[in-house]
Amino acid sequence: MGDRNSRRIIELAKLVGNSVCGDCGCSNPEWASYNLGVFICTTCATWHRKLGTHVSKVKHLKLDKWDDEQVQNMEEIGNEKAKQKYEQHVPPCYRVPKPGDPPVLQEQWVRAKYERQEFIHVDKQTYNTNEIEGRLMKKARDENKYYERKFSVSENCLKYYNKENSKEPKVTITLSELSVCLAPPKMKQNNGMQLSYMCDGSTRHIYVYHASGETIIHWYMAIRNIKLNRLLVAYPSATPEEVVPYLTNDFTMEGWLSKTGPSERDAYRKRWFTLDDRKLMYHENPMDPYPRGEIFLGHKDDNYSVSEGVPRGCKEHDCAFSLVTPDRTFVMSAPTREERAQWMKAINTVLERPLRPQDNQSKAEIEAKRKSSRGSRHSFFNFH
Repeated sequence: MGDRNSRRIIELAKLVGNSVCGDCGCSNPEWASYNLGVFICTTCATWHRKLGTHVSKVKHLKLDKWDDEQVQNMEEIGNEKAKQKYEQHVPPCYRVPKPGDPPVLQEQWVRAKYERQEFIHVDKQTYNTNEIEGRLMKKARDENKYYERKFSVSENCLKYYNKENSKEPKVTITLSELSVCLAPPKMKQNNGMQLSYMCDGSTRHIYVYHASGETIIHWYMAIRNIKLNRLLVAYPSATPEEVVPYLTNDFTMEGWLSKTGPSERDAYRKRWFTLDDRKLMYHENPMDPYPRGEIFLGHKDDNYSVSEGVPRGCKEHDCAFSLVTPDRTFVMSAPTREERAQWMKAINTVLERPLRPQDNQSKAEIEAKRKSSRGSRHSFFNFH
C-alpha cells in the first residue's frame, strides 16, 4: 500500500501544473501540502511550516509516507485548482515572487494566499488604496542607527516627518521619481526597503524597515498600487500588464569593486557598486546616503562598451575590466574572475537594451551633476 501511494504521489508531481512549485514556480517541487493540495518547493515548504498545521500540513514527496486519503486529496486538487481558489483575485499591483526573490516577499505571499486569504476576500487587500500612513524605522543619514518616523503617501507623493507633531514634512518625494528596492541583503533587515530618489542632482538613499513583514509588504504593494494607477491615467491606452514592469525594481547587482581615478597614475580604491537599471553608482560604504559617483549606461551603438583588461598605460589590478563611455573610460577590478564575469554580463545586458524615453532624463541629470561638480573636491562626484 505504502509503495503504491509513494509511486502515485511521484506520478502526480510530474503532471502539467504540478511539476512546478504552486507558489513560486520553481521546477520539480519535492514537497506538498496535503490538506491544501499543492506541490511546493523546499523554500516554500519552509514558509508553509511557519503557517502552522492548522493552515498547512507539509510532507516530503519521497521521504515521508503517504496514506490513501492524503494522496486522494492531492489528486483531486493539485496546483491548478488550488490557484483558481487561492489566487482568484490577485491585484495587478501585487508582485508575485519568483525563485530567488527576497524572503519577506516569498513568505508574505504564502501567508497572503493561505493564512489571510487576501485573494479570496478582496476586502483584506488593504494596500489597494490611494493613501497610506504609518510609522517605519528609518536609518539616520550619518550614523548606523534607526529611529521611528512617520511616513505617508498621498497625492502622488511620499513624505516623512522628523518629529511626531511636525506639520511640515522633512522630505517630500514625487512617486514618479521614487525607486523602491525590497530588502537588499546589505541592510541585514529581512523586512527592509531602500528608497532612492533624486535630490539636488544626486541620488539620495533612505533605508527603512518594520518589525512586521506583513507591514513592510503592505507599504511596498501600496506604493506599487498608487504608481500603477498614476501611470494608467498618464497612459490611458496602456494595460496594467504593460505598466507593471515599471513600478519597482530590485537592484540588478550590488557588491565591492575597486576602481581607479581618471589618471593613469591613480590608485585603485575599494567602492561599493550598485547597478540600478541604467545607473551604475559607487559608494564608500554599502549604506551611504549618497553615491560618490554615478555612471549612466547608454546603448552600445552610442560608444558604450565593457571589456576585460585595462587601457594601455593603466595599472593592472586583480580581475580588471574597462567600461567605456563617450566621456571617459572607467577602470574597475573585481575580487574574482567569476564576479568580473557577472558584472560584465549584467552591464552588457543593459548596454544592449534600447533606451526608453525616461532614460534620457536620468542621463541628463547625471551629466549635469558631473559637469557642475568637476574641480570640486567636496563633490559627491569626484573621481575616487
